[in-house]
Amino acid sequence: MRIRIVDAFTDRPFSGNPAGVLLLPDADAFPHDAWLQDVAREVNHAETAFAHPLPAGGEADWALRWFTPATEVAMCGHATLATAHVLHTTGTHEGPVRFATRSGVLAAAPAPDGSVTMDFPTAPLTPADPPAGLAAALGAEPLTVLDTGPDVGDLLVELADEKTVHGLCPDLRALAAHSERGVIATARAEDPSLGYDFVSRCFFPNVGIDEDPVTGSAHTALAPFWSGRLGRSGLTGLQASPRGGRVRTRLRGERTLLTGSAVTVLDGHLLA
Repeated sequence: MRIRIVDAFTDRPFSGNPAGVLLLPDADAFPHDAWLQDVAREVNHAETAFAHPLPAGGEADWALRWFTPATEVAMCGHATLATAHVLHTTGTHEGPVRFATRSGVLAAAPAPDGSVTMDFPTAPLTPADPPAGLAAALGAEPLTVLDTGPDVGDLLVELADEKTVHGLCPDLRALAAHSERGVIATARAEDPSLGYDFVSRCFFPNVGIDEDPVTGSAHTALAPFWSGRLGRSGLTGLQASPRGGRVRTRLRGERTLLTGSAVTVLDGHLLA
């Protein structure tokens, strides 16, 4: 079976967020969950995407699921981007593609420059009181804390400035107690002339990911938050992990468009 490793939300290898992608040809259903989880554990990237084609004429073209090395997740942006990139660059699917997922039907449209724009549900943001111990676990005092709803499952935490976000070194074990998936830490860009409007880092110890390199799903919450603060529907976010990556966002009410590029860095065969 063909397996690929794709770096998402980047235009160069060895940056952005790597994802495993397995296209399951002519499959009527997914293999057993235990096998999917074993493969994701073997790939050992933040997510591995599994997709199989659906019959023509339905509301979606492919069924898509995502697994971390530890568990299945309800939404994943970078592995969706990686899957759309593989479908497009291999000629397996031409034009926009619709994925049936646990988060509903998600569309992804390739552009002539090779980027892909994904249509995701906007995360509902609800103000929350900072949980006791959050500041100590994160290593910084929150200015604002919001719940991102069940699909994303994070706390969105605004910090004082970009420097604070870059300098975080959280206590991950303590941080795991404060949300379903993890914590999105964010601040306004200090110098927008550098090409981004806000910065973020994402820590997801509850799903086996200490720090996610670039997180599409988090930007369904970051987009409405920063669009409200900055008064613009179209923004660019820098995720300041060691690998780093940029996500272009456009808020459209209950939907958020996420745009990024991707690069295939490994193309091989799974023998097990």
